[in-house]
This record gives sequence, C-alpha cells and structure tokens, in this order.
Amino acid sequence: MYDSFVRYLTAKKSVDDRALNQSVWSALAAAIQTRQAGSAEPLRVLELGAGIGTMIERVLTWKLLPEAGAPVTYTAIDAEAGNIAAAELRLANAPAWLELQLQTADVFEFAAQTAVEKHFDLLIANAFLDLVDTARVLPQFTRLLRPGGLAYFTINFDGATILQPEIDPPFDAAIEAIYHLSMDERITNGEPSGDSRTGRHLFGRLAEAGIKVLAAGSSDWVVHAVDGIYPEDEAYFLHFIVETMHGALREHPALAGERFEEWITTRHAQIDRGELVYIAHQLDFLGVRQSTVCQSTIP
Repeated sequence: MYDSFVRYLTAKKSVDDRALNQSVWSALAAAIQTRQAGSAEPLRVLELGAGIGTMIERVLTWKLLPEAGAPVTYTAIDAEAGNIAAAELRLANAPAWLELQLQTADVFEFAAQTAVEKHFDLLIANAFLDLVDTARVLPQFTRLLRPGGLAYFTINFDGATILQPEIDPPFDAAIEAIYHLSMDERITNGEPSGDSRTGRHLFGRLAEAGIKVLAAGSSDWVVHAVDGIYPEDEAYFLHFIVETMHGALREHPALAGERFEEWITTRHAQIDRGELVYIAHQLDFLGVRQSTVCQSTIP
C-alpha cells in the first residue's frame, strides 16, 4: 500500500514547501539577481537527484530565476527513469525561456565527466546529500561549479526523528537511535552512503570541499493534522516514512519480533486517525565555490 516512490515524492512537495528555510532561499534569490544583473551570459543550473521535478516547479512558482534577459538552462538528473518520466509529464508546459534538460543518469558518473567540469553557475541538491558520503563526494560535486558558482543544498537530515504521541518512551527512543544508526551504517554499491547528522557536518565538509557557506538555517519537516485531516496527500507521506523505518529496522536483532511489528501497526493507525505528529530536523545551506577545491576520486 505504501511503496509508490513517485507518489511519496509528490506528497513530499507540500512538506518541503513549508520546510525550506526562507532566509536561505532569499539569500539565493539575491545572489542570482546580483549575478544576472546586466549579464548576457546564460545562467546554467544543475540539480542532482532531481526526482520528479518538484524543485523545478518550486523555482518557477516562487520566481527564483530571471524570466527576461539572459537565457536559463536547467539540467536535472536522477538515477531512476520512472522519476524522470514523471518529471517530463509534470513539466510539459514549462515556459519557453527555461531550457530544460531532464536526464536519467547516475550522479557520480555524471560528475566524473570532464565536459561538465566548472560548467554550472548554480548546483542544487534537495533531500539528497544525507544519502551519500559527503566527505567523499562533495569535492567531486564542487568541481561541477565554476569559481564563484553557487551551491544550494537543502533538507539535509540532522539527527532528530520525532513521532508523537509516544507509545512506549524507552522503546520509542531505542527505535529512533537504531534508525539513525542504520543511516550511519548504510552501504550502497560497496561504499558508505549516509549520515544521520549530515546537516551539522556540512559546515566543515563544505569548507573542506572548497565551498564557503553564505547562509544556513533549519528546514524541519513538521507534519500534523488539523481536525483529524492532513493537508494534501501528507497522510501517504507519513505512511511511507513509517514503512521506510519498518523496512530498515525489521531485521535488526534488537527489534525483531512482535513488539516492533505492533509498534509499526500502531503508528499507521495513528495516521489513519489523524493523530500522528512527525518532525524531522534538517538544515539548508547556500554556499559559493572558492577558487581552490580539494580533489576526490569517485569510482
């Protein structure tokens, strides 16, 4: 029932809309305006892990990019063909001034191409960097930016998963701790691929990768019902989160058994009754590429 990733990404849009730090967004908008003032050069944007295109929709709706003057090219890549297909449908009526290039591609293979080195003016990654080993890959991503190019990295998880009401406080706390540990220990294709404290670690890791932080702020997901009803399709979003926890933890030796299964069932029932409150602590960043960048090899 809760395994459609495209529907999850669709439901997540309204959650992200509320969460994105408006101070960091305003700093990005001001930096783009300054960069484009009187410039005839095209603005070249790259989004990594673009999903179904919801950030592009937001960029258009919130009028982040200039609609007149120099052209804008927006390259959006995602490893899942189904996500890109959904993005093509959602963005079929994008304005003519925005040149969209939607590509199914592995972000690491894309970043390794010499043709894209120092090519982009703005690099976007939303709810993505906490799924990779930032210490290893950020230098590779940074090389995609021209010197002075901007990095807008958002919804970076930072160590707090809160579910209310409590069921069994000690057991709830144990589940949260093991869930975060599963992020820290996650391996993808033989490489580390996660960090439950990505947000706070980005301050240092961005500097190490040659990106100066210009602005940062919290971007917490806060999902709750009003009069027993969640907005938009956010009940599905919550069911998906609970099932993600279920899938990640059900084989853990400390949680295997009926107690954890009952806990998951109870959380789903709380959503159905409009009772569950979900909070995830996250951070947004705006940075600028410095002239000297560390190098890292990505296999």
